[in-house]
Amino acid sequence: MIEVVASMARGPVFLAGELLECLITFTNPMSHLSTSASSEMLAWASAQIHCQFHASENRVALPAQGNKQDVQADSDTVLIPSRGERGQCVLDTPPKILFCDLRLDPGESKTYSYSEVVPVDGPPSFRGQAVKYVYKLTIGCQRVNSPIKLLRVPFRVLVLQGMPEPPFPQDEEVSPSNPFLEEEEASRRDARALERALDMLMVTTSRRCPHMFNITNTRGKVAKFCIFKTVYRLGEDIIGTFNFSEGDIPCLQYSVSLQSEEEIQQQYQRRPGQAVSVTGHGRHLESCLHTASSHFSLPIPLNVTPGFSTDIATLRWRLHFEFVTAREPMEPPTVLQNQSEVTVWAGAEHVDVDTFSWNLPIKVLPTNPALASYVSQFTGTNSINI
Repeated sequence: MIEVVASMARGPVFLAGELLECLITFTNPMSHLSTSASSEMLAWASAQIHCQFHASENRVALPAQGNKQDVQADSDTVLIPSRGERGQCVLDTPPKILFCDLRLDPGESKTYSYSEVVPVDGPPSFRGQAVKYVYKLTIGCQRVNSPIKLLRVPFRVLVLQGMPEPPFPQDEEVSPSNPFLEEEEASRRDARALERALDMLMVTTSRRCPHMFNITNTRGKVAKFCIFKTVYRLGEDIIGTFNFSEGDIPCLQYSVSLQSEEEIQQQYQRRPGQAVSVTGHGRHLESCLHTASSHFSLPIPLNVTPGFSTDIATLRWRLHFEFVTAREPMEPPTVLQNQSEVTVWAGAEHVDVDTFSWNLPIKVLPTNPALASYVSQFTGTNSINI
């Protein structure tokens, strides 16, 4: 028996264009003191990244794929990383051979390093109501005259879309380089590219430009709303303020919800005019009658997917507001200046109200992948026994 352990040391979350590194260790767990101990052999092992796409048949109408076979015989020596997976493989990197003809004595282990740039032209990791995009690193290995065994390590990919320029520029500054330190220079370039992308992300999401909105219904002005910016990154708080003192219509209650909209492109919709799938990610509810001002704070979870668009689906973000207003003026309770007795204020038993809603589009961008790794459902580690 050989134990195979794959571990992504930096964590299970990566930006598209970033270098993914994984250490893969092969161990013969038998003790050399055991009388039944013997050397173990592996014919070969290779690794590659692939992205699996799955669509809901009730919501998405995909073109027919024909009789394309995705079956691999047990004795076949060709690695198909998506073997046994649901859906379609929409992206994969060229396989890299880790070794051929590996021999491990009892108690011996050998570690191999796999590295690959996460493709920049792929979709982000996403689990929606209609479509799913799942990334995995698949390690395939085989004994002689034995079936191929697959070890899969799922990970998350964040894609920077809607940025002013490419996150990972290809043009590097010309400078003297040491041919004996090529690997070190390559790792430094990758680190600089990641730093540039994160710097650009911070600059884009740190710009404050207050946006003011007059909230009105058919009867008049309800309040003035202020939000300090409309572009955020994962993990940030969305903060907004209301000024009801400038309104003519009494507002009894308001709510603000953080929502994502998953829309299937028209040519792939199962039904014409198919509704957009809306998912809530947080809600603030407050009663505000006779309140001069109020504010809310909604955190953007680190484990959600930033906005993106592919040939099949688009994900957008918005703030959904709901207001409950009175139809008639409501006088605030008064307290006499020299009143010494306790006064009990009782709410009205019946109030005629109107309700209305409003949607404010916002942009949600990725964050530092190291930060997102803390709340990831993936561990970045997996193992198998062969």
